[in-house]
Amino acid sequence: MKNISLAHGGGGEEMSELLNKVFKLFDNEILSATNDAAILGNLALSTDSFVLSPVILDDEINIGKLCVCGSINDVLMVGAKPKYLSLGLILEEGLEIQKLEIILKSIKEECDKCSVMLVCGDTKVVPKGKGDEIYINTTALGEIIAKKETKNIKAGLSVLVSGDIGRHGASVLIKRNNLEASIKSDCKALDKEVLELLENGVKIVAMRDATRGGLSAVLNEWAKQSGNDFLIFEEKIKIQDEVLGLCELFGYEPYELANEGTFILCVEKEDEIKALEILRKYNENASIIGEVLEEKKARVILQNAYGAKRFLESPKGELLPRIC
Repeated sequence: MKNISLAHGGGGEEMSELLNKVFKLFDNEILSATNDAAILGNLALSTDSFVLSPVILDDEINIGKLCVCGSINDVLMVGAKPKYLSLGLILEEGLEIQKLEIILKSIKEECDKCSVMLVCGDTKVVPKGKGDEIYINTTALGEIIAKKETKNIKAGLSVLVSGDIGRHGASVLIKRNNLEASIKSDCKALDKEVLELLENGVKIVAMRDATRGGLSAVLNEWAKQSGNDFLIFEEKIKIQDEVLGLCELFGYEPYELANEGTFILCVEKEDEIKALEILRKYNENASIIGEVLEEKKARVILQNAYGAKRFLESPKGELLPRIC
Protein backbone atom coordinates (compact mmCIF):
# COMPACT_ATOMS: atom_id res chain seq x y z
CA MET A 1 0.00 0.00 0.00
CA LYS A 2 1.39 3.40 -1.01
CA ASN A 3 1.27 6.47 1.24
CA ILE A 4 1.61 10.20 0.63
CA SER A 5 5.20 11.39 0.94
CA LEU A 6 6.84 14.81 0.88
CA ALA A 7 7.82 14.05 -2.72
CA HIS A 8 4.15 14.50 -3.64
CA GLY A 9 4.51 18.17 -2.72
CA GLY A 10 7.43 18.86 -5.03
CA GLY A 11 5.46 19.88 -8.10
CA GLY A 12 6.62 16.90 -10.16
CA GLU A 13 5.35 13.64 -11.58
CA GLU A 14 4.24 12.06 -8.29
CA MET A 15 1.49 14.59 -7.58
CA SER A 16 0.55 14.91 -11.26
CA GLU A 17 -0.11 11.18 -11.44
CA LEU A 18 -2.14 11.27 -8.22
CA LEU A 19 -4.22 14.25 -9.34
CA ASN A 20 -4.96 12.60 -12.67
CA LYS A 21 -6.50 9.69 -10.78
CA VAL A 22 -8.50 12.02 -8.53
CA PHE A 23 -9.77 14.15 -11.40
CA LYS A 24 -10.98 11.07 -13.28
CA LEU A 25 -13.26 10.24 -10.36
CA PHE A 26 -15.22 13.45 -10.93
CA ASP A 27 -15.23 13.11 -14.71
CA ASN A 28 -16.17 16.61 -15.82
CA GLU A 29 -14.88 18.62 -18.74
CA ILE A 30 -13.98 21.74 -16.76
CA LEU A 31 -11.89 19.88 -14.19
CA SER A 32 -10.02 17.81 -16.77
CA ALA A 33 -9.05 20.97 -18.67
CA THR A 34 -8.03 22.94 -15.57
CA ASN A 35 -4.43 23.72 -14.66
CA ASP A 36 -4.26 26.30 -11.89
CA ALA A 37 -7.56 28.06 -12.62
CA ALA A 38 -10.90 27.01 -14.09
CA ILE A 39 -12.57 29.01 -16.85
CA LEU A 40 -16.31 29.32 -16.19
CA GLY A 41 -17.85 31.33 -19.01
CA ASN A 42 -16.54 34.86 -18.54
CA LEU A 43 -15.13 34.07 -15.09
CA ALA A 44 -11.93 32.42 -13.83
CA LEU A 45 -11.76 30.63 -10.48
CA SER A 46 -8.70 29.38 -8.62
CA THR A 47 -8.12 27.99 -5.14
CA ASP A 48 -4.80 27.38 -3.43
CA SER A 49 -3.41 26.44 -0.01
CA PHE A 50 -0.16 27.82 1.41
CA VAL A 51 2.16 26.06 3.87
CA LEU A 52 5.32 28.18 3.81
CA SER A 53 8.03 27.32 6.33
CA PRO A 54 9.28 29.58 7.80
CA VAL A 55 6.14 31.72 7.54
CA ILE A 56 8.18 34.95 7.41
CA LEU A 57 11.18 35.06 5.06
CA ASP A 58 12.18 38.71 5.49
CA ASP A 59 10.74 42.18 6.08
CA GLU A 60 8.80 42.09 2.80
CA ILE A 61 8.02 38.44 2.04
CA ASN A 62 5.82 36.25 4.21
CA ILE A 63 3.01 33.72 3.83
CA GLY A 64 0.49 36.58 3.69
CA LYS A 65 1.95 38.22 0.62
CA LEU A 66 2.56 34.79 -0.89
CA CYS A 67 -1.05 33.64 -0.59
CA VAL A 68 -2.49 36.75 -2.27
CA CYS A 69 0.08 36.84 -5.07
CA GLY A 70 -0.23 33.09 -5.64
CA SER A 71 -3.99 33.11 -6.15
CA ILE A 72 -4.02 36.34 -8.14
CA ASN A 73 -1.32 35.02 -10.47
CA ASP A 74 -3.21 31.76 -11.10
CA VAL A 75 -6.24 33.72 -12.32
CA LEU A 76 -4.07 36.00 -14.45
CA MET A 77 -2.50 32.98 -16.17
CA VAL A 78 -5.79 32.10 -17.90
CA GLY A 79 -6.25 35.66 -19.16
CA ALA A 80 -8.48 37.05 -16.41
CA LYS A 81 -8.36 40.18 -14.28
CA PRO A 82 -8.57 39.22 -10.57
CA LYS A 83 -11.47 40.87 -8.72
CA TYR A 84 -12.32 39.01 -5.50
CA LEU A 85 -10.56 36.87 -2.91
CA SER A 86 -11.61 34.56 -0.08
CA LEU A 87 -9.34 33.83 2.88
CA GLY A 88 -9.21 30.75 5.12
CA LEU A 89 -6.84 30.70 8.11
CA ILE A 90 -5.84 27.59 10.07
CA LEU A 91 -4.01 28.86 13.13
CA GLU A 92 -1.94 26.81 15.54
CA GLU A 93 -2.42 27.30 19.25
CA GLY A 94 0.47 29.44 20.48
CA LEU A 95 0.96 31.50 17.32
CA GLU A 96 2.18 34.98 18.27
CA ILE A 97 -0.52 37.62 17.69
CA GLN A 98 2.17 40.05 16.50
CA LYS A 99 3.25 37.58 13.82
CA LEU A 100 -0.36 37.10 12.70
CA GLU A 101 -0.78 40.88 12.46
CA ILE A 102 2.29 41.12 10.19
CA ILE A 103 0.84 38.44 7.92
CA LEU A 104 -2.63 40.03 7.80
CA LYS A 105 -1.12 43.45 7.05
CA SER A 106 0.73 41.94 4.06
CA ILE A 107 -2.53 40.40 2.82
CA LYS A 108 -4.25 43.80 3.01
CA GLU A 109 -1.39 45.59 1.25
CA GLU A 110 -1.27 43.13 -1.65
CA CYS A 111 -5.04 43.20 -2.13
CA ASP A 112 -4.96 47.00 -2.22
CA LYS A 113 -2.08 47.07 -4.73
CA CYS A 114 -3.99 44.80 -7.11
CA SER A 115 -7.44 46.32 -6.50
CA VAL A 116 -8.71 42.94 -5.32
CA MET A 117 -11.51 42.85 -2.73
CA LEU A 118 -11.44 40.37 0.15
CA VAL A 119 -15.09 39.29 0.36
CA CYS A 120 -15.30 36.28 2.70
CA GLY A 121 -13.20 34.14 5.02
CA ASP A 122 -12.96 31.63 7.83
CA THR A 123 -10.68 30.81 10.75
CA LYS A 124 -9.94 27.58 12.61
CA VAL A 125 -7.54 26.87 15.48
CA VAL A 126 -5.76 23.53 15.93
CA PRO A 127 -3.83 22.30 19.02
CA LYS A 128 -0.18 23.22 19.48
CA GLY A 129 2.07 20.96 17.44
CA LYS A 130 -0.63 20.18 14.87
CA GLY A 131 -0.38 23.12 12.50
CA ASP A 132 3.15 24.61 12.25
CA GLU A 133 1.98 28.16 13.11
CA ILE A 134 -0.37 28.94 10.20
CA TYR A 135 -1.81 27.47 7.02
CA ILE A 136 -3.75 29.67 4.59
CA ASN A 137 -6.25 28.89 1.83
CA THR A 138 -7.28 31.51 -0.73
CA THR A 139 -9.72 31.43 -3.61
CA ALA A 140 -9.55 34.07 -6.34
CA LEU A 141 -12.29 35.03 -8.76
CA GLY A 142 -11.55 37.04 -11.89
CA GLU A 143 -13.16 38.32 -15.07
CA ILE A 144 -11.90 36.93 -18.38
CA ILE A 145 -10.26 39.50 -20.65
CA ALA A 146 -8.82 37.13 -23.27
CA LYS A 147 -9.08 33.39 -22.56
CA LYS A 148 -5.74 31.53 -22.53
CA GLU A 149 -5.61 27.74 -22.32
CA THR A 150 -2.57 25.49 -22.41
CA LYS A 151 -4.42 22.96 -24.57
CA ASN A 152 -3.89 25.35 -27.51
CA ILE A 153 -0.07 25.04 -27.53
CA LYS A 154 1.22 24.14 -31.00
CA ALA A 155 4.40 23.99 -33.06
CA GLY A 156 6.02 27.28 -34.08
CA LEU A 157 5.30 29.21 -30.90
CA SER A 158 8.03 31.14 -29.09
CA VAL A 159 8.67 30.45 -25.40
CA LEU A 160 9.47 33.37 -23.09
CA VAL A 161 10.20 33.72 -19.38
CA SER A 162 9.33 36.95 -17.56
CA GLY A 163 12.51 37.13 -15.47
CA ASP A 164 15.36 35.28 -13.81
CA ILE A 165 14.51 31.98 -12.14
CA GLY A 166 14.96 30.11 -8.86
CA ARG A 167 15.04 32.97 -6.38
CA HIS A 168 12.04 31.99 -4.26
CA GLY A 169 13.24 28.44 -3.69
CA ALA A 170 16.75 29.71 -3.03
CA SER A 171 15.55 32.29 -0.49
CA VAL A 172 13.65 29.61 1.46
CA LEU A 173 16.74 27.39 1.40
CA ILE A 174 18.89 30.23 2.77
CA LYS A 175 16.46 31.03 5.58
CA ARG A 176 16.12 27.39 6.66
CA ASN A 177 19.87 26.86 6.78
CA ASN A 178 20.75 30.23 8.39
CA LEU A 179 23.00 31.17 5.47
CA GLU A 180 24.18 34.65 4.50
CA ALA A 181 23.27 35.64 0.93
CA SER A 182 21.66 38.56 -0.88
CA ILE A 183 19.11 36.38 -2.71
CA LYS A 184 15.57 37.70 -2.32
CA SER A 185 12.37 35.87 -3.26
CA ASP A 186 10.78 37.04 -6.53
CA CYS A 187 7.31 36.87 -4.90
CA LYS A 188 4.99 39.46 -6.46
CA ALA A 189 1.66 39.82 -8.21
CA LEU A 190 2.00 39.69 -11.99
CA ASP A 191 -1.06 41.81 -12.75
CA LYS A 192 0.70 44.79 -14.31
CA GLU A 193 2.75 42.92 -16.91
CA VAL A 194 0.06 40.38 -17.76
CA LEU A 195 -2.67 43.00 -18.16
CA GLU A 196 -0.38 45.18 -20.32
CA LEU A 197 0.33 42.18 -22.57
CA LEU A 198 -3.39 41.48 -22.93
CA GLU A 199 -4.40 45.11 -23.43
CA ASN A 200 -1.78 45.52 -26.18
CA GLY A 201 -3.11 42.53 -28.10
CA VAL A 202 -0.01 40.34 -27.81
CA LYS A 203 -0.92 36.97 -29.31
CA ILE A 204 -0.42 34.84 -26.20
CA VAL A 205 -1.44 31.20 -26.51
CA ALA A 206 -0.61 30.01 -22.97
CA MET A 207 0.81 31.28 -19.68
CA ARG A 208 1.85 29.58 -16.44
CA ASP A 209 3.58 30.82 -13.31
CA ALA A 210 6.59 28.66 -12.49
CA THR A 211 5.92 27.85 -8.83
CA ARG A 212 6.60 24.38 -7.36
CA GLY A 213 8.88 22.44 -9.70
CA GLY A 214 9.97 25.67 -11.37
CA LEU A 215 10.66 26.11 -15.07
CA SER A 216 11.22 22.39 -15.52
CA ALA A 217 7.76 21.44 -14.25
CA VAL A 218 5.94 23.94 -16.47
CA LEU A 219 7.78 23.02 -19.66
CA ASN A 220 7.37 19.28 -19.11
CA GLU A 221 3.65 19.67 -18.36
CA TRP A 222 3.22 21.63 -21.57
CA ALA A 223 5.23 19.11 -23.58
CA LYS A 224 3.12 16.22 -22.30
CA GLN A 225 -0.14 18.06 -22.80
CA SER A 226 0.64 19.19 -26.35
CA GLY A 227 2.74 16.18 -27.35
CA ASN A 228 5.29 18.53 -28.91
CA ASP A 229 9.01 18.80 -28.22
CA PHE A 230 10.27 22.06 -26.71
CA LEU A 231 13.74 23.36 -27.60
CA ILE A 232 15.13 25.60 -24.85
CA PHE A 233 18.37 27.59 -25.11
CA GLU A 234 20.20 27.39 -21.80
CA GLU A 235 22.22 30.58 -22.25
CA LYS A 236 19.00 32.60 -22.61
CA ILE A 237 17.74 31.64 -19.14
CA LYS A 238 18.81 34.19 -16.54
CA ILE A 239 19.89 32.86 -13.13
CA GLN A 240 21.60 34.88 -10.40
CA ASP A 241 25.17 33.76 -9.68
CA GLU A 242 24.30 33.26 -6.01
CA VAL A 243 21.37 31.02 -6.94
CA LEU A 244 23.69 28.93 -9.13
CA GLY A 245 26.24 28.75 -6.33
CA LEU A 246 23.60 27.62 -3.86
CA CYS A 247 22.42 24.92 -6.27
CA GLU A 248 25.97 23.64 -6.66
CA LEU A 249 26.40 23.58 -2.87
CA PHE A 250 23.21 21.57 -2.25
CA GLY A 251 23.14 19.59 -5.51
CA TYR A 252 19.91 21.12 -6.81
CA GLU A 253 18.84 21.75 -10.40
CA PRO A 254 18.11 25.52 -10.71
CA TYR A 255 15.41 24.85 -13.29
CA GLU A 256 13.44 22.97 -10.61
CA LEU A 257 13.56 25.68 -7.94
CA ALA A 258 10.29 27.46 -7.21
CA ASN A 259 9.41 30.96 -8.35
CA GLU A 260 6.57 33.13 -7.05
CA GLY A 261 6.70 36.12 -9.39
CA THR A 262 7.95 34.67 -12.66
CA PHE A 263 5.89 33.16 -15.44
CA ILE A 264 6.39 31.29 -18.70
CA LEU A 265 4.44 32.13 -21.83
CA CYS A 266 4.00 30.81 -25.34
CA VAL A 267 3.32 33.49 -27.96
CA GLU A 268 2.98 33.58 -31.73
CA LYS A 269 6.40 34.04 -33.33
CA GLU A 270 5.39 37.36 -34.87
CA ASP A 271 4.72 38.85 -31.42
CA GLU A 272 7.77 37.61 -29.52
CA ILE A 273 9.64 40.94 -29.66
CA LYS A 274 6.57 42.94 -28.68
CA ALA A 275 6.00 40.62 -25.72
CA LEU A 276 9.65 40.83 -24.69
CA GLU A 277 9.65 44.64 -24.76
CA ILE A 278 6.65 44.74 -22.42
CA LEU A 279 8.08 42.13 -20.05
CA ARG A 280 11.41 43.98 -19.81
CA LYS A 281 9.61 47.06 -18.49
CA TYR A 282 9.05 45.03 -15.32
CA ASN A 283 12.13 42.78 -15.27
CA GLU A 284 15.27 43.34 -17.33
CA ASN A 285 15.98 39.59 -17.15
CA ALA A 286 12.96 38.64 -19.26
CA SER A 287 14.05 36.59 -22.25
CA ILE A 288 12.99 34.56 -25.29
CA ILE A 289 14.24 31.13 -24.26
CA GLY A 290 13.06 28.72 -26.94
CA GLU A 291 10.40 27.41 -29.27
CA VAL A 292 7.83 24.66 -29.70
CA LEU A 293 8.96 22.13 -32.31
CA GLU A 294 7.02 20.09 -34.86
CA GLU A 295 8.36 16.79 -33.52
CA LYS A 296 5.78 14.94 -31.41
CA LYS A 297 7.77 13.18 -28.70
CA ALA A 298 6.74 15.35 -25.73
CA ARG A 299 10.32 16.13 -24.68
CA VAL A 300 12.00 19.24 -23.30
CA ILE A 301 15.41 19.60 -24.94
CA LEU A 302 17.95 21.89 -23.30
CA GLN A 303 20.70 23.17 -25.61
CA ASN A 304 23.80 24.89 -24.23
CA ALA A 305 25.86 27.65 -25.82
CA TYR A 306 28.09 25.07 -27.58
CA GLY A 307 25.17 23.26 -29.20
CA ALA A 308 25.23 20.22 -26.90
CA LYS A 309 21.78 18.98 -25.92
CA ARG A 310 20.26 17.10 -23.00
CA PHE A 311 16.74 16.35 -21.85
CA LEU A 312 15.30 18.54 -19.11
CA GLU A 313 13.31 16.07 -17.04
CA SER A 314 10.24 16.72 -14.92
CA PRO A 315 11.09 17.13 -11.19
CA LYS A 316 11.15 13.85 -9.29
CA GLY A 317 11.26 13.23 -5.55
CA GLU A 318 11.56 15.62 -2.65
CA LEU A 319 13.37 18.88 -3.35
CA LEU A 320 12.13 21.66 -1.06
CA PRO A 321 8.85 20.91 0.70
CA ARG A 322 6.78 23.63 2.40
CA ILE A 323 7.81 26.45 0.07
CA CYS A 324 4.43 27.88 -0.91
